[in-house]
Amino acid sequence: MDGLALALCKGARLGRVIAVSACQAVALLEKPHPGTPSDRNLPIEMGSLVKMRTRVSVAYGMVTGLRVPLPSLQVSDKDLRLVELELVGEIRDMDTLAGFQRGVSAYPALDEPVYLAGPEDLGQVYARPKAATAPVGTIHQNGTVPAYVLTDELFGKHFSIVGTTGSGKSCGLATILRAVIDYSPNAHVILLDPHNEYSATFGDRAVVLSPGEGLYLPYWLFNFEELTEIVVGPDRNPEQAKILGEAVLASKQSFFAKAGLDKFGTVDTPAPYRMSDVLRVLDTTMGSLNRPDSVPSYQAVKARILALQNDPRYGFVFGTRLTLRDELSDILAQLFRVPVNGRPVTILDLSGIPSEVVNVVVSVLCRLTFDFALWNDTTLPLTIICEEAHRYASRDKQLGFEAAKRALFRIAKEGRKYGVSLCVVTQRPSDLAPGLLSECNTIFAFRMTGQEDQEIVRGALPEASHGLMNFLPALRNGEAIAVGEGVSMPMRLCFTPPAEERRPKSATACFASAWANEVDASVVEHTIERWRRGIR
Repeated sequence: MDGLALALCKGARLGRVIAVSACQAVALLEKPHPGTPSDRNLPIEMGSLVKMRTRVSVAYGMVTGLRVPLPSLQVSDKDLRLVELELVGEIRDMDTLAGFQRGVSAYPALDEPVYLAGPEDLGQVYARPKAATAPVGTIHQNGTVPAYVLTDELFGKHFSIVGTTGSGKSCGLATILRAVIDYSPNAHVILLDPHNEYSATFGDRAVVLSPGEGLYLPYWLFNFEELTEIVVGPDRNPEQAKILGEAVLASKQSFFAKAGLDKFGTVDTPAPYRMSDVLRVLDTTMGSLNRPDSVPSYQAVKARILALQNDPRYGFVFGTRLTLRDELSDILAQLFRVPVNGRPVTILDLSGIPSEVVNVVVSVLCRLTFDFALWNDTTLPLTIICEEAHRYASRDKQLGFEAAKRALFRIAKEGRKYGVSLCVVTQRPSDLAPGLLSECNTIFAFRMTGQEDQEIVRGALPEASHGLMNFLPALRNGEAIAVGEGVSMPMRLCFTPPAEERRPKSATACFASAWANEVDASVVEHTIERWRRGIR
């Protein structure tokens, strides 16, 4: 008896194949023979793994449906019980633990026996690949079999984490990152954190930057479109934008001339200049205008700049330094953790940034990440994680900031070539700009009940994985369907939860316990103090 036939004998026979298509099969459960367990006593359920022989391999299928087409009024062994299967892969050499391959090279014939996959099969199918991997949890079928992610395929080709609020997305992301940096301690990860969820998640292995606490993105890092969005506003008055552009260009040229530099780029070149020079150019130009009707536009630009300089919320952008110097190297080294110094993760806490400019800041960060990789001639892979990505790359063209959307799409479409990967996290896939999810080669889908959201995720997956999406509404917290090149095969997995003190601060408030206790009036005073000081 060859190895393939021997492997089939190690499983309980369930039935036989009665239909086969490109990536699915249907099996008919057989009436059990005397002395064998009834199929009702076998652990055959949604998500179970079964196996069947082809002419060259053992093919594996995942149960995606169970049904009785014409049920009797009473439970009867005469009922036809059908099992819908999704073909997920095959093993051609049972003597090789690494023999499992995704996809099938040959299909089972009609009437081919179907067997339940046992623990040994699960161990082979979900065996740790030879490539760089990190354990993130266990498979649904057997809580003792680890589930791994493939580091290079996951981060090298983008991935997404989707699911409804409270389904475990944040904890899943934290588990993935902690597992990866355990094996790759010199990673370079930038996490955009809009709600200050992750500040304590990685402990001393992360640097947390926020306005007033280390985050400094000087105005001269902004390109013209980004600066115009802040100074002129989303309506982008053409005359005011032109006035601002001319003043900024003149100020940059002045800085280069004073520094003795001959070459100068464009108004978008990330070169330092003084905002006081911009104001001086505005005053000088206003004094020499031949058309008084243009003065209000100059005054509006000047007034907005002065207001931004005096607003402490914008201190991380317009805050003045004692001396003006080129700090681009220091800023990028801090953002991208170069050198790592034991802290491979940069958490950018965006919760304290004014809502009207958050999209602009995200645009700057994504653009800097891509441009740094583009001009970097060494191997320094970067990953940028965009929480609540639907806020920055919205399907609605009237929402958000177009430059931020373009920056995200540029990373998604071209980043792989330059060593930049993107992680898209969202609870509303249907609100994402079309095409962004499709650029992610691995998807972790947590519980999702909205039909439109499910259809969007289904459309981003290969046809062979569509059956797994039927599990989405029934997933427990912390469970996900993982599909794509970042996992060895499509699977339903349960993420290992982070320790209590390392969990992201995204849990729903406990109303019952909180309302059971009286609170002191000092809570209000403490809240007002933090509010006014901008402390979260």
